[in-house]
Amino acid sequence: MTSRSVDEHVSRVRALLEPALARRTELVAVTAALGRVLADDVHSPLDLPLFRNSQMDGFAVAAASVTDAPVTLPVAVTVAAGDAGPARLEPGTAVRIMTGAPVPEGADAIVPVEDTESTTDAVTVRVARREGEYVRERGSDVRAGTLLLAAGATLTARHLSMFAAVGMVEVPVLRRPRIAVITTGAELVGAGLPLRPGQIYDSNSIALSASLAANGAEVVSVDRSTDDPEQFREILYRAIASADAVITSGGVSMGEFEVVREVLTPLGGWFGHVAMQPGGPQGLAEVDGVPVLNFPGNPVSTLVSFEVFARSELRRAGGLAPVAEERAPLTVALTSAAGKRQFLRGRRVDGGVTLESGPGSHLVAALARADVLIDVPADVTAMEVGDDVRVWQL
Repeated sequence: MTSRSVDEHVSRVRALLEPALARRTELVAVTAALGRVLADDVHSPLDLPLFRNSQMDGFAVAAASVTDAPVTLPVAVTVAAGDAGPARLEPGTAVRIMTGAPVPEGADAIVPVEDTESTTDAVTVRVARREGEYVRERGSDVRAGTLLLAAGATLTARHLSMFAAVGMVEVPVLRRPRIAVITTGAELVGAGLPLRPGQIYDSNSIALSASLAANGAEVVSVDRSTDDPEQFREILYRAIASADAVITSGGVSMGEFEVVREVLTPLGGWFGHVAMQPGGPQGLAEVDGVPVLNFPGNPVSTLVSFEVFARSELRRAGGLAPVAEERAPLTVALTSAAGKRQFLRGRRVDGGVTLESGPGSHLVAALARADVLIDVPADVTAMEVGDDVRVWQL
């Protein structure tokens, strides 16, 4: 059985995924763009505000007419938001105006209603106003052609609000990598169904789908295969027809009924051992130009394999920021098997990180309690309290 280091297998996976997951751009509706990554710089198609409008409910005036406040002015008309408004303010008069309504030509200030006393046809202005007060000038927020948002931004509600305010219907975003998931094993049963002796619930399909979505991918299909080669082959070819890449779990070891290895080896797939724990058995193939990453079936091994081999490439392809490398001191001593890079489940505590349960690849609940992987190099067999260690954020 051939063997590789973790770094070598990372390089092989990257070489296969990088061209397959090359960044692509697509237009999506603004209403569907939340959380997407902007592909291109976006410039405003128009001025905002598009016209001079009132910041307050009150009265539009010429500031010069209220210099000697208090002063009483005749009111001939009311302008509400959405109205075209009067063509011009007559000298020595006022226009009753609502927030957002267009300011008539000749008016250069708004007197808030609380600074006035009014009747139907007249208003007494008690406080003088300067030119420009409470008037929102055209383009005072943004001018047509101005950069609204640079490429690479992850779109939030406030960004979508801005796009809608300037009348945009669609925005260019990076297309999410399209990934298919296949879990294998005759023993697997979907959650909610009764278990017969020897069966277990399939958690890997949920774990991989959620991990993919959390790291910017679109899950295009999720299927489960028994150990029958023909069934797996049929599911695989259906998956590659719609996916940029496929991730499988299970069926990669050297025992009997290893359906993934059995089907993919004749197609040029590599299956062997990576010097790591958990996640030692690995496979890698390309079928009809589509990369197929083959992870071991133990739930912890599957998730650790995803973190080590898939997460970074998916985030890069989707335009998401890489997960920052961190280091922390150990608060407990540990031992590690020689020659294998250990990814131990850990948890942040005051003063550093501690271990969360043992190294077993079946300890799903322990992984759920963990928030980091503690990365112990292959040439290290023991570490002491206070030793600095690399941790992977989960």
